[in-house]
Amino acid sequence: MRIGLISDTHLPSLIHSLDELGPEVGEFLAGVELILHGGDVSRPSVLDWMEQFAPIRAARGNHDVFEDPRMEDRQVLEIEGWQIAMAHDLRREDRPMSEIIARDFAGLTPDIVIAGDTHVERLEYRDGVVLINSGSPNLLHHKETRLGTVALLDLERDRLHAEILMLGHTDGSPNPGTPRHIELIERRLVSASHNGEAVAVARVGD
Repeated sequence: MRIGLISDTHLPSLIHSLDELGPEVGEFLAGVELILHGGDVSRPSVLDWMEQFAPIRAARGNHDVFEDPRMEDRQVLEIEGWQIAMAHDLRREDRPMSEIIARDFAGLTPDIVIAGDTHVERLEYRDGVVLINSGSPNLLHHKETRLGTVALLDLERDRLHAEILMLGHTDGSPNPGTPRHIELIERRLVSASHNGEAVAVARVGD
């Protein structure tokens, strides 16, 4: 399954949908089968707009002061034999994975943990768990509105490919994101890159 990850879609008052940022977000979502939103959706209309491309599930963020059946405090899915757990704020993503799981996903044994909140893209394989924060498509690194990052998660029974993707650059406002990827075969890390450069597998998650 091809899953699009997106988070922290804080839209300014004068922008009513993500397509007003340009075609990049829509072009990305048009190629996925499921959308997982890491929270701080900001408006129900954002979920409505994204649902034209694929089914969507969202984690509730601290700015999501509305009710929507597509949104829960945490989301847990089983896809192709992989357990995915998603919450908005993990309270320091650099903590030991066991602490993150105990606090936010007690009783679960996730293979993949998805977060939002920081507006900073993150992708690593640590303590046997893939951790992904897709950043923000429009407010990356808390800079003013501009194109940022999303993430792509490809899952097969024995293979996982995850990638942070740059959406491009806004005129006069460079994208501050850094692309990266990891790939697992039979739960073993086989390749990784950071900003287009291969990373020694033994270093990933250090």
